[in-house]
Amino acid sequence: MNATQNNKANTLVLGGKGKTGSRVVARLRELGWPVFVGSRSGDRSFDWENQATWEKAIQGMHTLYVSYFPDLAVPGAVDAIQTLTDLAIKNGVQQMVLLSGRGEAEAQACENIVMASPLNWTIVRASWFFQNFSEGYMLEPILAGHVALPAGDIPEPFVDAEDIAEVAVAAITQPGHSRKLYEVSGPRLLTFKQAIEIIGQETGKPIVYEQVPMEDYKAMLKAYDLPDNFVWLISYLFTEVLDGRNAKLANGVQEALGRPATDFTDYVKRTAATGVWNSETV
Repeated sequence: MNATQNNKANTLVLGGKGKTGSRVVARLRELGWPVFVGSRSGDRSFDWENQATWEKAIQGMHTLYVSYFPDLAVPGAVDAIQTLTDLAIKNGVQQMVLLSGRGEAEAQACENIVMASPLNWTIVRASWFFQNFSEGYMLEPILAGHVALPAGDIPEPFVDAEDIAEVAVAAITQPGHSRKLYEVSGPRLLTFKQAIEIIGQETGKPIVYEQVPMEDYKAMLKAYDLPDNFVWLISYLFTEVLDGRNAKLANGVQEALGRPATDFTDYVKRTAATGVWNSETV
């Protein structure tokens, strides 16, 4: 049964304060949808590290939007998605929309768990987010005018988190998206250096891009006292995933929404207008 046939049925957004989850919540609220934020401090207390919180959080929910923290690639994610899926079925959840990652074997294993279930599922398999440059770990280096990353000339089809959210909301609120896997990317391939150059051109800020060895980058992350699991994840993404396997475009946004994916330059213009890249406003 689709949510549209259930008169705007209850939806729980796990990761409802994250890059995609917060946007899904905002869009659903604009539509007058009964949406709940699942997080440690959300409408429904939910902690990925404490399975005792899971069942109570999902009770009474028709639909789950699942954005696993920190990433489906990390050890333990497959078991977590299996447990969550089993609990969802047990508690009468009808629909699950899973945010997944391109080129990650562990993420695909999680997809298979959801797809093998009796739930009405939709998978949104995404590439790197545009918003990592404005809401993530790259914001501070951009503000400092010096971005050092272990990424060379291999391009990535960065995708807008707004597009991801719109695809997810369509799946939640409209018929026709059940048992569909949408692989989403932006409309062109860019290297990290090219992306930084576009941001510099739009903001008028001189931003130096430097490619550094992975070991140096890991040491830099640790110097910022970032958690070990975050350091591991970033290292994995830059070495395993950013090896060329994702250097191709996907048309999931067009398939799901009937329009082209947002271009990186449009995101940069939109984001620059907010002042987030102006150090004096931070």
